[in-house]
Amino acid sequence: MAKFDVAVIGAGAAGMMCAATAAQRGLRVVLIDHATKLAEKIRISGGGRCNFTNVNAAPANFLSENPHFCKSALSRYTPADFVALVKRHRIGYHEKHKGQLFCTESAEQIIEMLKDECAGGDVHWRMPCKVERVERGEQGFVLQTDSGEIEATSVVIATGGLSIPKIGATDFGYRIAQQFGLRMVEPRPALVPLTFDPQQWAPFVEMAGIALEVNVETGSLKGRNPTGARFREDLLFTHRGLSGPAILQISSYWLPGTPIVINLLPELDVAATLIEGKGTIKKQLGNVLSQWLPTRLAEGLLLAHGFALDARLADMPDAQLRKLGAVINQWTLTPNGSEGYKKAEVTRGGIDTRELSQQTMMATKVPGLYFIGEAVDVTGWLGGYNFQWAWASGVAAGQAV
Repeated sequence: MAKFDVAVIGAGAAGMMCAATAAQRGLRVVLIDHATKLAEKIRISGGGRCNFTNVNAAPANFLSENPHFCKSALSRYTPADFVALVKRHRIGYHEKHKGQLFCTESAEQIIEMLKDECAGGDVHWRMPCKVERVERGEQGFVLQTDSGEIEATSVVIATGGLSIPKIGATDFGYRIAQQFGLRMVEPRPALVPLTFDPQQWAPFVEMAGIALEVNVETGSLKGRNPTGARFREDLLFTHRGLSGPAILQISSYWLPGTPIVINLLPELDVAATLIEGKGTIKKQLGNVLSQWLPTRLAEGLLLAHGFALDARLADMPDAQLRKLGAVINQWTLTPNGSEGYKKAEVTRGGIDTRELSQQTMMATKVPGLYFIGEAVDVTGWLGGYNFQWAWASGVAAGQAV
């Protein structure tokens, strides 16, 4: 039987970070993964350039049923700490939209950097290697794998969530948590395109490909404990519904059966502008709206809400113009679902963080068993935040095992 101080299951962002951190402390570490290709989620992220962190990452950018949990790890390993690591490995990077940091060349550089960090601590690799069972042993845990038994004093679960099954996502981490009696927060797709009933969406199918910057919100934003969110980002029409950064962001907060509200022209009070222009603007409604919106979208909105394209602005009652203004500034519609885990960038929910130590990531009632990264109920915004959680939670566990 091979014996180690630490067995890390899952060689993605969090797992490699944890393994490298623990091994560089002098511990004997084995890193196990069932995949044949290493860190596919890193490789495909950011269009192949890996949006590896966000300079603005803070606890407010993360969702969890236990929102204070992420504070400790995020404060102890910051975006600046990861940028310093990137610089040490001489990887070129640049800042894009809203604090997002990307590799200038390729996501492969981040994978190679993490492999080098693991090599710096002499991490042992088992890949591809499937873990069939994790059991309590005399000196910690015994892992039954298709490559033989492994004994480890501590085990770190870094197997991620359910998003993007085609690159190897499984429910392994959830099954281990349940085996050891840990509670779960129901997982669901997050950072995912939203879909609509085909009949309801029929007037907008031809809008596929149209993109524009909007405000989008869902849930309640009022009171001392708001349950919703609002984002200002680009929206993209698809054949089945809506996508783009605005929708991916709001999808993490959206609850099935509830509406989303979109302001298609956030810089303009449409009703007031139309009413004010009645006396001077002689154009038809479709032509007026096409000054501000893509023509296909302007015409589609009018037809879908019962307005005639050839109606003249000057002839429209104020009440109708207020209705039209609400259509554009407060377009309210209820998705029938999402594109699911196959298109979700991350999984919301997972192991209930109230079962874990926020300092060490260890299960409080199972000494020596740790959970990190996407497997736990901490979900970041779009834009590098989830990678920062992977680095921070990986380091927290790597320093504690």
